[in-house]
Amino acid sequence: MDCRFIAFSEKGIRRSNQDICRIIEMPEHNRSLFVLCDGMGGHDMGDVAAETVCNALCEYWIEHAMETDSEEKVRKACAVAWKELYERSVRVLPVEMGTTLVMASVEGDRLTVANCGDSRCYLFREGQLVYQTVDHAEQRNGWEVVTRCFFSQREDAAVPDITSLTLQQGDRVFLCSDGVCRFVPENVILDCAQSACSLESVEMRLRRACEESSKDNYSGIFVSIGG
Repeated sequence: MDCRFIAFSEKGIRRSNQDICRIIEMPEHNRSLFVLCDGMGGHDMGDVAAETVCNALCEYWIEHAMETDSEEKVRKACAVAWKELYERSVRVLPVEMGTTLVMASVEGDRLTVANCGDSRCYLFREGQLVYQTVDHAEQRNGWEVVTRCFFSQREDAAVPDITSLTLQQGDRVFLCSDGVCRFVPENVILDCAQSACSLESVEMRLRRACEESSKDNYSGIFVSIGG
C-alpha cells in the first residue's frame, strides 16, 4: 500500500538528543521501513547505541530486500544489530551501551512490528486504537526500569516482541519514544489518529504537546496508510 509520513526528533529539555529515526522507502519492493531507537540515558553513549542499532537494522533490510518480511527476518536483523552494538562497545572502551528499538515495516497490506524496550508503536483504524506494543519496563523502588533492551553486554535482553497485522486503507501507524508517550496525553494522540487530521496538522499538534509537557528527548514517526 502507498503511505505518507511525517517524522520529528528533538532534544527537548535535555542537553543532547539520544533518539534517532530512520525511514527506508523501497517502492520497487512495495515496502517501507520505519525505525526509531532511544538511547538509554542511564548508560554511557546512548546516542551511539541508538545510531548503531538503527543503522544496522536498516542496512540488513536493504541487503535482504528480496526476502519477504517475517518474524525470522526481524530476529536475524536484530541479532546482527546486537552484534554490531557489542563490537562497537568493545572498540570504544569497552563500555556498556543501551538503546530501545521500535520498528514497523509496511509490505503491501502487511504490517510487521517489533519492539524491545519502552518505545512504542500504535495502530489506529477509523480513529480507534486497535493495537499497541507492550512496554518492556517495570516499577522497582519507585523507578521505572527497562527490562528488555539492546544492551551491548547482554545479548539475552535484545529480544523483541514481533507482531504481524493486516492493514486497511486509512489506517494510521505511530511510532514514538517514551519522551512522547509518557508525557503527551492519550487523547491528544488519539485525536491525531482521526482521518480528517492532515499529516501537517498531526506534526504540529504532537510537536506542540511535546514542547509543552515532555521532560525528555521526543521523537515520532506518524504514517498514513493509503496516502
